[in-house]
Amino acid sequence: MNFSYWEHKSWISNIDFTIVGSGIVGLNCALELRKRHPKAKIIVLEKGILPQGASTKNAGFACFGSISEILSDLRTHSEEELVDLVSDRWKGIAALRKILGDEAIGYQRHGGHELFLEQDAEIYQNCMENINMVNELLAPIFKEAVFKTSGNRFGFNGIQQQYISHALEGQIDTGKMMHSLVHLAQQSGIQILNAITVKEFVENGQGVSIKTNLLELNTKKLLIATNGFANSLLQENVLPARAQVMITEPIKDLPVKGTFHVQEGYYYFRNIDNRILLGGGRNLDFKAEQTSQFGNTSLVLDKLEDLLKKVILPHTPFKIAYSWSGIMGVGSQKKPIIKQIGDNTACGIRLGGMGIAIGTTTGKQLANIF
Repeated sequence: MNFSYWEHKSWISNIDFTIVGSGIVGLNCALELRKRHPKAKIIVLEKGILPQGASTKNAGFACFGSISEILSDLRTHSEEELVDLVSDRWKGIAALRKILGDEAIGYQRHGGHELFLEQDAEIYQNCMENINMVNELLAPIFKEAVFKTSGNRFGFNGIQQQYISHALEGQIDTGKMMHSLVHLAQQSGIQILNAITVKEFVENGQGVSIKTNLLELNTKKLLIATNGFANSLLQENVLPARAQVMITEPIKDLPVKGTFHVQEGYYYFRNIDNRILLGGGRNLDFKAEQTSQFGNTSLVLDKLEDLLKKVILPHTPFKIAYSWSGIMGVGSQKKPIIKQIGDNTACGIRLGGMGIAIGTTTGKQLANIF
C-alpha cells in the first residue's frame, strides 16, 4: 500500500508491541500491556472486519465444565491438573467480570445443567455415582458442593429423570462483552487495525519483522493470540475445531433459563432474548470439523434441529432465525499454551473451547512474558 507520511508516523512505525488477534486473549493482552507500559505504542492486527475465530461466535457460557466433561478429563489429566483447569476457569470469569463489569457483558447467573439422553444411561449412572467424589475434588475452588441433582423442571423430552446442575454457572452476552473490550482498548490508546492478515514473521535481532496481506512492519515485541488459527503461523500442539451454532426466532413465554450441556458438552444450549441458542455436533464428524474454514453443514444443522424438536422444545413451535460457526483451538491437552517462542515473540493459544472462562487470564499471562 502507498502510505502517507502521516499514516506511517501515526500507525505503522516505532511500534513497541504488536498483538495478532483481537479476540478475548488479544485485547486482554493489550490492556495488560497498557497497564505495565503506559507510554508504549501498542497495535492489534485483526484479519476480520470484526474479531474472528471464537470470541464473537461462541455461545456465551460462563461455565467451568459439566460433570461428565470433568470425569472425561480425569481419564487424560491428573486430579491436580483437573483442579488447576477448573480453578483457572473460575478465576478467569471473575477477572472478566471485574475488568468490564456485569452490566457491560450481560452477565446472568441462572445456573448450568447437564442433561442425559435416554440412550446415555451408562454415562448418567457414572455421573450420578461420582457426584460426591467430584464435589470433594473441587471443594477447594468453590467452597461448597456445587454439583447437585435437580428435576426436569423445563419439560425436556427423551432425557433421564434428573439433571446434574451447577448453581454457580452463568451466561453472558458475547456481543456486549466483545464490544466493551474493543471500546476499552480504544479508550486506552490501543490501535486495532482490521482486515490485516499476518502471513509470516521473522526475528531480526532488534525486534520482529511482520509481513501481512497489505503491509510490512517492524515491532519490538510480537504476541500471537490467534487460538484456532495458530497453526498457520506456529508449529505448536493446536488444531482448529469448528463449532456450528443456530438460534431460533423469539419464542413467546419461553420458560427455559440457564446453560445446558448434553453428551459431555458436545452439544450445548441456552436462553437469550427469548430465543434458544444451540450449538455443537463436532463429534458427528471430527475430521470434517477440524478446519479453519467457517461454514455450516447439513449433517450438524439437521442434528441440532432434531434436538430442538425432540428434546428441547418438543411441544413448542419454533423457527430457526439463522446459523453460524466459530473456530476454536484444541489439542491433546486442555491447558492453554502460553509461552515465549523467540527472543521477542510469544504466544497465548489453544483455549480448548473455554475462551470466555480463561481468555482474560490467558491474555494477562501472555502480556507478562515480556
